[in-house]
Amino acid sequence: MKNIDLSQDIVPVSEFRSQVSHWINHIKDTGHPVVLTQNGKSVGVLLSPHDYDALQYRERFYHSIEKGLKDAEEGLTYTTTQVKEKLVKALKK
Repeated sequence: MKNIDLSQDIVPVSEFRSQVSHWINHIKDTGHPVVLTQNGKSVGVLLSPHDYDALQYRERFYHSIEKGLKDAEEGLTYTTTQVKEKLVKALKK
């Protein structure tokens, strides 16, 4: 995801409403997210489906790493031999 360009990628909701097609094309063309504001405060961010998917993937990835580290700290680990035995049993089913 590209960084937000403060001079180009921030738009009031009222302007966005009147120019939806323009702003959707802006996201497609520049790859930048668009920040929507209302009364001078940010109220939302629009981004491409690709960028949204990438954020979701990263979130799941980081969560998996955190879970793995927590499991390791708690001793919830398996040896290579144990993993191989579990895989063999699972494949026989």
